[in-house]
Amino acid sequence: MNKNVAFLGAGSMAEAIISGIVHSEIMQSSQILVTNRGNTGRLNYLEKKYGVRAVEDKEELVQEADILILAAKPHDIQSSILEIQPYLRPDQLLISVAAGVETENIEYWSGLEMSVIRAMPNTSAQIGFSATAIAPGKYAKEKHIQESMNLLNTIGTTTVIKEADMHVATAIAGSGPAFIYYMVEAMQIAAEEFGLDAKIARELLTQTVLGAGKMLKESGDTPEGLREKITSPNGTTEAGIKTLDSHYFKRIMMDSIESAKKRSIELGE
Repeated sequence: MNKNVAFLGAGSMAEAIISGIVHSEIMQSSQILVTNRGNTGRLNYLEKKYGVRAVEDKEELVQEADILILAAKPHDIQSSILEIQPYLRPDQLLISVAAGVETENIEYWSGLEMSVIRAMPNTSAQIGFSATAIAPGKYAKEKHIQESMNLLNTIGTTTVIKEADMHVATAIAGSGPAFIYYMVEAMQIAAEEFGLDAKIARELLTQTVLGAGKMLKESGDTPEGLREKITSPNGTTEAGIKTLDSHYFKRIMMDSIESAKKRSIELGE
């Protein structure tokens, strides 16, 4: 890719995307610029580890960038955009990874008819397994969607959705890994309480989750179908499922997704 990419924000998500881009070799490290709000130690770390360019001067950073990735916290996005607004150009692409912040607001704050892509990666981006949802703004064209996908595919898979669905995508893909970790955490506690060695329990659970994910991805079957195939009548799995049902497990998960969705909406407001 013969374009310069600049990151406004240097946190863990910015680093995950930087790492993916660098290791994919779709561009040179020198084509990646990064800045934040004064944490020079963090910038020096990224520069040394990935060979990117740390740029403290916001005007210089924006002027050199073809693609700007907004990786600040949601409550800092408006001020971050207004800070660079005088230097923005209408030919640039803005990609925002801030939860809840709508493309319409980003377009308004930019003061230009800019191409904006809203993206929601998850923390599995750190190992190249993010499930990232993206939604194009009013002025984004197909080429901008493709450029965004080229970048974000370096940290996992990328799915284009309608922006109206982004809050749900945030709840299931953004927060989803934590819900799965929480379930595994409970299973680990149970295994240890019933006498299984902690290390052995961790190994078994980790591979179980990996295998289940692989089956979901490659079997072509539905989650319901996969569950039914291993739920023999009067067997151990059925006994466990009945207990989950008696505690309204599906309803609890649906309520959790709804709470995360509502919070995404609140962050945007």
